[in-house]
Amino acid sequence: MRYHGKAVIIRPATTADVPFVLPMVEKIAALHESWDPAKYGYKPNVPEMYRSWLGTRANDPRSVFLVAEREGRLIAFLVATIEREIPIYRLDQVGFIHDLWVEPEYRNEGIARQMTMLAIEKFRELDVKQVRLDTHAKNDAGRALFASCGFRASVTEMLLEIE
Repeated sequence: MRYHGKAVIIRPATTADVPFVLPMVEKIAALHESWDPAKYGYKPNVPEMYRSWLGTRANDPRSVFLVAEREGRLIAFLVATIEREIPIYRLDQVGFIHDLWVEPEYRNEGIARQMTMLAIEKFRELDVKQVRLDTHAKNDAGRALFASCGFRASVTEMLLEIE
């Protein structure tokens, strides 16, 4: 699973990539929290909490953990897992894209779309029949990207803070 385009290499991540992904994790967490601090009220040091989880994903053949690099610098990542569905549904498992980040200066080059399509293909190879993800209500660009990859709106999550 490799994609070469515009001097960008998209490849499976390794544990050696994790320290270079963590600053992007910090950025995506900060963005989410700026959109909705009630929904995304993170504990301190989110990147450190991700460290071992991402290392596990890099070595898990049933996870998708991709990085994109240009000139030796990591500029994007995608992490996804296979999740068990509750037993009342026909599907036992679904692919779930947890995070996708492209550094701002590399956006609008098709990197996020290509990473998403590679993740879908990997799930197809793993015989996963459905891929899901969440996007924030303020993430118009994200919804447009995922719609271009074949995703459709499925549910609307609602939030009420009780004081």
